[in-house]
Amino acid sequence: MSRDSNTTRHHVLWLRQDLRVADNTALHAACRDPEAAVTALYAVTPAQWQAHDVAGVRIDLELRQLRLLQADLAALAIPLVIIEAADYQALVPVLADWLRRHGVAELHGNRQYEVNEQSRDAALEAALGSDVRCCWHHDQCIIAPGRVLTADHRPYTVFTPFKRNWLAQLMTAPPPMLPIPARRRQQCATSTPVPAAVAGLASHVAPALAGQLWPAGEDAAHDRLHAFISDAGAHYDSQRDLPACNGTSTLSPYLAAGMLSPRQCLHAAWQQQAHGAGNGMATWISELCWRDFYKHILVHFPHVCRHQAFKRETDAIAWRHDEALFQAWCQGRTGFPIVDAAMRQLLATGWMHNRLRMITAMFLSKDLFIDWRWGERHFMRHLVDGDFAANNGGWQWSASTGNDAAPYFRIFNPLLQSRKFDPEGSFIRRFVPELAGLDGPDIHAPHAHGPSLLAADYPLPVIDHGRARDHAVAQFKALATATARTT
Repeated sequence: MSRDSNTTRHHVLWLRQDLRVADNTALHAACRDPEAAVTALYAVTPAQWQAHDVAGVRIDLELRQLRLLQADLAALAIPLVIIEAADYQALVPVLADWLRRHGVAELHGNRQYEVNEQSRDAALEAALGSDVRCCWHHDQCIIAPGRVLTADHRPYTVFTPFKRNWLAQLMTAPPPMLPIPARRRQQCATSTPVPAAVAGLASHVAPALAGQLWPAGEDAAHDRLHAFISDAGAHYDSQRDLPACNGTSTLSPYLAAGMLSPRQCLHAAWQQQAHGAGNGMATWISELCWRDFYKHILVHFPHVCRHQAFKRETDAIAWRHDEALFQAWCQGRTGFPIVDAAMRQLLATGWMHNRLRMITAMFLSKDLFIDWRWGERHFMRHLVDGDFAANNGGWQWSASTGNDAAPYFRIFNPLLQSRKFDPEGSFIRRFVPELAGLDGPDIHAPHAHGPSLLAADYPLPVIDHGRARDHAVAQFKALATATARTT
């Protein structure tokens, strides 16, 4: 037991997706008693991360952030301790033992809403019994799950009515932002080194490039937030779908790791609106609402955490399981330039533009008719902003198995999407250099203009979009008919 643990109350903050000192609900609660010593813990669980398909590029960002956060916490006299265990099952007894040995009175953590994480927290609470008081806080959402419900107290399953309720509540009770706590007077533990890497979870993005694209630190996150708000934010509604321009916030990695809170983003957007930001900020606030919506779905419909479709009947669809086609998609070798450019952007940078996520997801699930779960897993293994709720929700929306009010026969035409959102082919040229010499209109469908225009190694289209669309519509229509007969 630590030197002062018999005389000093000891509180612990368990850091998860909240790697910051500002506006951190659990940290604020852990520091509420000015006489209590506070220790921050972070758990490294490599086997669990691998099982959850966490990308190495995201782990790299979190480790870089932890090194900076350790210094920020030290300024508050809060040591950061790293605990390691293979997975959640192994972590529970290790963590329970540490808390008991260090005389911890209260454990504070911000809730995670996925099934495995909730089970882990429940198991730890059971293991601790009455020895340590466990305090779980809502922090990941602007409005906590369970508070945005229909008039008859049911969860929303469609976004638009959810958003109306969500916005109405924000106008009535704006969420406050919490200050950085005061410096502690006592310490009951000693900081431990943050590992440089985690075995088996190497980043697929070169370290120098990852550091340049995704610098760690709360200051870096806020610099990016304010640059977006003051520059691109006003035009977000008109530019957010154009991958060739810097029209999105690129804040998703910072939100996923919790270097930035969604409330901080909301308040920054409101402040900009007060200065006349036009429709851009209103559209961006809708994206913050989507983020909340998908996390609420996890809580109310936990079967989506178990590799099941939100619309359970769609699990009966006979998806194609073609490894060769899937690999062509993964590698950006489909012969559809906008799809290939997007997939290569993911491989090169660990990130993909949101419009392109929809295009590539719908191409895999509707054109190739490959199980959306394959694509969901590939994205998680490569995204620096990999967040289960957002990734699962987006994939199920694209595959027509999830929370989409539109019918299943809404299927993107990749050629039309390319012409509309990358009209000059600037984005395609950046990531598919073998097509860089083509004129604007030719680059969207290079094979339609004869082999003389093509680089020798650019592949032919792996599928005919028209026929693929007809096949997808027929499969969903047959399912709808069969489901109607049994209900």
